[in-house]
Amino acid sequence: MSRLSAKDLTCFRGGRLVFQGLSFAVETGGALLLTGTNGSGKSSLLRILAGLLEPFDGSISADGVILERAAMADHTARSAYIGHQDALKPTLTVAETVDFWAAMALGSSTFTNPLADLNLAELADVRVQYLSSGQRRRLALTRLLVSGADLWLMDEPTVGLDTASVALVEAMVAAHRAAGGSVVLSTHIEFRLQDASTLDLGDYTPALVPEVAAL
Repeated sequence: MSRLSAKDLTCFRGGRLVFQGLSFAVETGGALLLTGTNGSGKSSLLRILAGLLEPFDGSISADGVILERAAMADHTARSAYIGHQDALKPTLTVAETVDFWAAMALGSSTFTNPLADLNLAELADVRVQYLSSGQRRRLALTRLLVSGADLWLMDEPTVGLDTASVALVEAMVAAHRAAGGSVVLSTHIEFRLQDASTLDLGDYTPALVPEVAAL
């Protein structure tokens, strides 16, 4: 049984058909890498999987259960989503931010030292407003580590990160999968994701009809 699967998903946003007929499955401990050009629907798909958007058509299942309204609450409790925005409160310290997210978590995390895992331990008492963009991004990613969620939905998680920090994120994703977690991740750079399936959303983008293409 797949941890997460989709069948014939169609996304329609802003008066535009973004993708159609999209199907996939992610097993427990598995990973799905989303690729495609800007506008191909990577962010929209992740938001749909996180329950933040509704698909125009098609279905999503978690552990074999179709995610209709009654089943969505359990799905969102067991999944963690991180988008482009870091969603950090500038007046909190690094440690206070992580403590807040840990208190909000509905599950138990397998990561015992999230600040060390993302090389932030020495910044524990620094307020968010004084962090660099890369440090802010790494702090945002600690939300996944303390969430207790077994499904991570990650939209361009390495934005603003240097090579060393990307390696830290690769390691945390690998550790999550080794503990039985699953990942759906979009990226525009090379990201080491062992034995991952790849889904190019460009393959599901509807072609322009000749009359429109000629304009």
